Amino acid sequence: MSEPIPAVVLGGSGYVAGELLRLLAAHPRFALRAALSESQPGEPIVAAFPHLAGAYGDWRFQTRDEVRTLLTSVPRCAVFSAAPHGVSAQLIDSLLEAARAAGTAPRVVDISADFRYRSAGEYERVYAHAHGAPGRLDQFTCALPEHLAELTTPHVAHPGCFATAVLLASVPLLTLGLVPPQLFVAGVTGSTGSGRKPTAGTHHPLRHSDLYAYSPLAHRHAPEIAACARDASGVAADFAFVPHSGPFARGIYVTVQAQLERPLQTAEVLGALREFYARARFVRVLAGAPRIKDVTASNYAHLGAVSDGRTVAVMCAIDNLTKGAAGGAVQWMNRMFGLAETDGLTLPAPGWT
Repeated sequence: MSEPIPAVVLGGSGYVAGELLRLLAAHPRFALRAALSESQPGEPIVAAFPHLAGAYGDWRFQTRDEVRTLLTSVPRCAVFSAAPHGVSAQLIDSLLEAARAAGTAPRVVDISADFRYRSAGEYERVYAHAHGAPGRLDQFTCALPEHLAELTTPHVAHPGCFATAVLLASVPLLTLGLVPPQLFVAGVTGSTGSGRKPTAGTHHPLRHSDLYAYSPLAHRHAPEIAACARDASGVAADFAFVPHSGPFARGIYVTVQAQLERPLQTAEVLGALREFYARARFVRVLAGAPRIKDVTASNYAHLGAVSDGRTVAVMCAIDNLTKGAAGGAVQWMNRMFGLAETDGLTLPAPGWT
């Protein structure tokens, strides 16, 4: 067995970071060397994540300087950034510059939105602030592993949780020319998708036993979905996206609906999806409707579809923290280091969550 590959988690006290730490604790090749939290430096990891006590009982969050020292002292390292939008780019830039000066070569998967666009202008129009590292945008590719056979950049920008579900459902339809470039999407997300800091949208008494839309037809992730779909399928499509807040903690469920270019029955659509994802280990195409409970806390995505001959609806269920964020990032990093894409990610969903 080769030596373990050092791994670093940035933005270490948020929900996605906690999921990264959970996955890394059981990974056969990546070994955590540092978890950076600039809000809680020196504090025990288990204070933020008591459920990880069995893996990180004596670990403490580290500072930026400590992480920089690590990255400049090891020849290669897997860096996962779960830092917030608007913070991640500058943090990554400073660490990569230090590594370049030291002659080391870390690989980065950024889970924020900071490197999802090709240009700083596109990013700034959506997020309304200057990009933190515009000179690094061409070093990142934004895509799902299922939709890109060969990575040509040193680093990856993860498309995000809603985008993962929508892209898995819609890219086959566009790539195969089954629908025109106009798709309608309804999606429901759990409260962990809004991050750790409580807000009116995530406070349990307000969210429990309720369901409501937010930012309908104006959500900031819609342009990212369109950009990734264009790159993956070669089709410039419009996504009319209406997200909803669901009364559960983990999971995303999306329904993508479109008119068909030619009459197709449900069995034909399912067959096309199965063929498209025949080599995708984490995508399962079901005969019936997918359910969130069947994928929660796993890296699997379940797809279902139905057609009335004129209109098609494709449903996708994923876990927002795993397949939609931390698990997708580990999947990419496995490929970037020449490992099996499934390493550390094949544990099935627990069920009954």
